[in-house]
Amino acid sequence: MAITNVTDQNFDTETSSGVVLADFWAPWCGPCKMIAPVLEELDSELGEKLKIVKLDVDDNQETAAKFGVMSIPTLLVFKDGEVVDKVVGFQPKEALAERLNSHL
Repeated sequence: MAITNVTDQNFDTETSSGVVLADFWAPWCGPCKMIAPVLEELDSELGEKLKIVKLDVDDNQETAAKFGVMSIPTLLVFKDGEVVDKVVGFQPKEALAERLNSHL
C-alpha cells in the first residue's frame, strides 16, 4: 500500500478503520525529511497490516490542533479511529517497527 497524503477534510475518514500511522509533518522540517524514508520502508514491510498517512501541518492546522500536535514530526497510531500511541521526533526504523507491531 502506498503512503497517502491527507487533509483536514478527509483525515477522520482515512484513520477510521484498522491500524493507521499518521505522520504530522511540514516540508521545512529537517527531522521530518529524515523520517520519510523510514516510513517508506515500513510501508513496504507492513503495508498489508498498516496504513500510513501524511498530514502537512502548515496546510492542515485544524487537525494538528485537534490532536495537540506541538512538535513535528509527530506520529500518531490509530486503531479503528482511536489514538493508541504517540511518538514525537525522529525514531530509528527498528524502534518504530517494534512499537507498531505491538498494535498489529
